[in-house]
Amino acid sequence: MTTPFSTLPLKEELLSTLDSLGYSSMTQIQEQALPMVLAGKDVIGQGKTGSGKTAAFGLGVLSNLNVKRFRVQSLVLCPTRELADQVAKEIRTLARGIHNIKVLTLCGGMPMGPQIGSLEHGAHILVGTPGRILDHLVKGRINLDELNTLVLDEADRMLEMGFQEALDEIIGQAPADRQTLLFSATFPTEIKSIADRIMRNPELVKVESTHQTTSIAQKFYQVESTEQRDEVLESLLLTYKPESSVVFCNTKREVQNVTDELHHKGFSVIELHGDMEQRERDQALIQFANKSVSILVATDVAARGLDVDNLDAVFNFELTRDPEVHVHRIGRTGRAGSKGIAFSFFTEKEQYRVARIEEYMDIEVKPEALPEKIYEKPFYAPMVTIQILGGKKAKIRPGDIIGALTKEAGIDFNKIGKINVKAMQSYVAVEHSVVKVAMKQLSNGRLKGKPSKARVLK
Repeated sequence: MTTPFSTLPLKEELLSTLDSLGYSSMTQIQEQALPMVLAGKDVIGQGKTGSGKTAAFGLGVLSNLNVKRFRVQSLVLCPTRELADQVAKEIRTLARGIHNIKVLTLCGGMPMGPQIGSLEHGAHILVGTPGRILDHLVKGRINLDELNTLVLDEADRMLEMGFQEALDEIIGQAPADRQTLLFSATFPTEIKSIADRIMRNPELVKVESTHQTTSIAQKFYQVESTEQRDEVLESLLLTYKPESSVVFCNTKREVQNVTDELHHKGFSVIELHGDMEQRERDQALIQFANKSVSILVATDVAARGLDVDNLDAVFNFELTRDPEVHVHRIGRTGRAGSKGIAFSFFTEKEQYRVARIEEYMDIEVKPEALPEKIYEKPFYAPMVTIQILGGKKAKIRPGDIIGALTKEAGIDFNKIGKINVKAMQSYVAVEHSVVKVAMKQLSNGRLKGKPSKARVLK
């Protein structure tokens, strides 16, 4: 039995927005955490991606806000820019019924100038990565004197990425009299140590994986070498033909090796790891999310904040050392009641990792017979991404791009996929059959009355 949001002491504007979004009842973590968050208590929430934790702290942040005070009142820290963008987007969505709320995203890998200009104009809520937030704090561009809510989202990953020192410095500049909300997928001893130092009598909310593992078929394969891992991965991809799948590796080097191997064999693949420039990471995520690339090879940290609907399959090219992370990985498929499948490879030396997963998930692993080698061409992704020079700064909106492609170029609306409008660029996915027509229009036509330029992302 689920509990409706209407049972909470939320502002009428927030309840109305939740209703318009179709959020009628709370998820498990929201049901347990929100009453305490709204009561002003410090809360530690342990839950996986997809558990609804962003709305749990987002509604708390918005309830704590005095819109008339145009000062920084809430700070949300995230490990990656991708996750920060996702969190800021959801907070803005939840806040759309309340006028004049300003949410500002501050992350590394982006030009400092526009961020400085935005900070000079002020904001109610800051969402960002610890390194960039600290940069602005040290230079005196952020004033936390009126901060009432501090949120650490995916705190475990922030520690993994080496943000401990930056977190300590930021928290040291925040008022002691504040509400602190800490959310983490896992709960290592380092997280408990931080919580003990920065929180006041926190309430602990722990929610098991929201993904029903019964809806995820798990298949384990024992391999003898890296070469055999490659062969098994390719055979499974050709057998199951997932439209969108993620291949998880433990290191950046392995991500690059697997990507190179798949690319060499003709698969539609792109990589995602921490050594890539932010622009490259943004484009990789956009291409994968809009179905222009079928396979994303990634490390766990890089894949945080990955926002992709209907992920058909997950491949654990290497088993993680932490069984909790394994559940997190496979939980990216089989969402919202759909069926998912997860394939995991291990060697004889990695049997202990299998044993940990068996114990943690209370399952018995029986290795599958290795698939036969398949001799056929890999499938290609259904869409192609076109990058347009010009974005929000040029006042370009998704409707402008749709109008240019449908009205001007005569392209069927159903052949147009996702559209992403960023600050300086825009991206639109189109089917292969209309790429030439779309490129002709977007390269030689006009957007917002000005000549437009575009290129196909490879």
